[in-house]
Amino acid sequence: MTTIELATPAGPIDALLDVPAGPGPWPGVVVIHDAIGYATDMQAISERVASAGYLALSPNLYSRGGRARCITRVFRELMSQRGRALDDIMAAREHLLGMPECSGAVGIAGFCMGGQFALVLSPRGFGASAPYYGVPLPRHLEQTLDGACPIVASFGGKDPVGIGAADRLRRVVEDKGISHDIKTYPRVGHSFANRLPAQPLLRVAGFGYDEAATADAWERVFAFFGEHLHAGG
Repeated sequence: MTTIELATPAGPIDALLDVPAGPGPWPGVVVIHDAIGYATDMQAISERVASAGYLALSPNLYSRGGRARCITRVFRELMSQRGRALDDIMAAREHLLGMPECSGAVGIAGFCMGGQFALVLSPRGFGASAPYYGVPLPRHLEQTLDGACPIVASFGGKDPVGIGAADRLRRVVEDKGISHDIKTYPRVGHSFANRLPAQPLLRVAGFGYDEAATADAWERVFAFFGEHLHAGG
């Protein structure tokens, strides 16, 4: 894993880059962190993506200014679906496409807040999108997903923020004829695929890591990416 300087329209930011072992080229995946931001958890996710045979690039959306100010700005831009955070993610896609190791296909994956970005940006040149509990779902979902790429989405059945989200997303993508794999894991909550601090307290609030659900979700994601990114380069 390497920390790189990623060029964006608003100036450089830092990003994590993981390159698979062995000969390429490989499809790329832009990985978007959750609301907490960069942590050891994000590094582990990036390494998992690379070990599955994908270039993994994770832009730090909180690179500019103080953390509290960054969080406020990024969420505001997520709600409006425009701004520097979206430009940063698209710059990460362009960076991957410019790498000689890239096959020419790029997907996007995101967690919590990052999952919302993965849905919002699914119509903007990505080959496949993997939102993990990207709730609440983006506003004006029907219009947001016009022209969206294939979507593989994972939700926690005990997620207090995501009640009904999987069913609503499924209805919209089916109406639009978007290829999809949407699954709810009934016994887990929000952030089930993130190893966050204070796990016992998080579980009380309907959050918390779950090894079995995480393994199954990644298996689905990589199978879906294998179908849509390896064929789409």
